[in-house]
Amino acid sequence: MTISHRKPTGTTLTDRLNAQWHRPALWGFTAVVIAHWAEHLVQAAQIWLLGWPVPQARGLLGQAYPWLVQQEWLHYGYALVMLVGLWMLRRGFTGRARTWWLVALGIQFFHHIEHLLLLVQYLSGAHLLGRPVQTSLLQLVIPRVELHLFYNAIVFLPMVVAMYLHVRPTAAEQAASRCYCAPRHRGEPAGVAG
Repeated sequence: MTISHRKPTGTTLTDRLNAQWHRPALWGFTAVVIAHWAEHLVQAAQIWLLGWPVPQARGLLGQAYPWLVQQEWLHYGYALVMLVGLWMLRRGFTGRARTWWLVALGIQFFHHIEHLLLLVQYLSGAHLLGRPVQTSLLQLVIPRVELHLFYNAIVFLPMVVAMYLHVRPTAAEQAASRCYCAPRHRGEPAGVAG
């Protein structure tokens, strides 16, 4: 009797994203997250290092396309992409890595709700508590630039921990894994595990 050591690959997009395509999907998702981080870090440097007023500190993309970053749908769209990405890639994680990934997902869900609130205010013209501009719940106590740096950090850090643990699984986590992200499987074709 032969026992197969093949990992499940599945036929749906979600199955493949969490099995044989998990590693490249994580790389792609990480690239999007880092590009977004870069925008916020450039904006922070424009404000605190270069002394620009907040309305003129628009990051890199906003310097070329100022109208774009002033559109609330752009910010909501990114929050939604993050939420969907975290949701779609979660099944590829096991054990400790899955716990950390789900922490990032939970925080991003709340961040998405905050952006949905901002988008509804933008579309309706009615602002929270009569404020002159769209305002999220936490923005009532933390300025928007600082709040977005905070949100990005508290979503990004558990993501990094999850990915670190994901490529360094325990034996039990490796046995439950659906993908080939861990180093002992690098270079092996999809569907073959030793």
